[in-house]
Amino acid sequence: MTKIQNIISKTWQTALSVIKIALKSRPCNTPPRATDGDEIVVLGNGPSLNDTMAAHAEFLQKRDLLAVNFAANTPVFTTLKPKFYMLTDPVFFNRMELENVQDLWNNFANNVNWDMTLFIPTTAKHNSQWHSIIARNKHISISTYNMTPVEGFHWFENFAFSNRMGMPRPRNVLIPSIMQAIAMKYRTIYVAGADHSWLKTLSVDDENRVVSIQPHFYKEKESEEERIRVDYMKVKLHEILESMCIAFRTYHTIQRYAKTVGADIINITPNSFIDAFPRKKP
Repeated sequence: MTKIQNIISKTWQTALSVIKIALKSRPCNTPPRATDGDEIVVLGNGPSLNDTMAAHAEFLQKRDLLAVNFAANTPVFTTLKPKFYMLTDPVFFNRMELENVQDLWNNFANNVNWDMTLFIPTTAKHNSQWHSIIARNKHISISTYNMTPVEGFHWFENFAFSNRMGMPRPRNVLIPSIMQAIAMKYRTIYVAGADHSWLKTLSVDDENRVVSIQPHFYKEKESEEERIRVDYMKVKLHEILESMCIAFRTYHTIQRYAKTVGADIINITPNSFIDAFPRKKP
């Protein structure tokens, strides 16, 4: 791409992002500030998290933790006692009839006996069904964030990110989790359980249906496995690969932005496919 083509492309992306922000972004409350330790571990749900928890329990205990998705449905949740929790997928707010989703909200309401901040998108904050469940537990506070995808000139991205108008394209829960950690002014952000090794398990059956096995550190319920299987039957292979490409590229955007605000993102996930962040053993 020539310099002129790049300027035209960035101008177009910036203009589209401005429109998206105007249409989709909403005021959100200020997130909690980093504690004195200044270090946080974002806990992805990849299978390697089991080894990290077993071999490096002391490392995790000494730092603030942020958990995601269905982690609250696991026995280790009340042991880890994460200070923060991130939900992104609309299924958590719009599919309350699903067994796994019901279990999640009930575990929040009944099992959290420590102070925990729950991050939810601004688009979900007015759903009274889940909100009434959370209201039963005074230990949980809610903080909102904008998932609006922002792209364009670096100066514009930095401005939008720092003012929490949006974020790099949020293709998975890890992206908003890291961005929230940066917004909370954590100086060192460790990423665990971020295997992202989906390519190893991706295949297409004899009826041209995409089969994607996404193993977690916990055993998925059969009902949830069936929901995921059915959902993937509707998606074409190139669409899945494009989504993966966007996610891996987005991590490089996050790394660039993190450097501008003085935050270090360190991937402590063994054999992770993410190539944007420096690696280190816990």
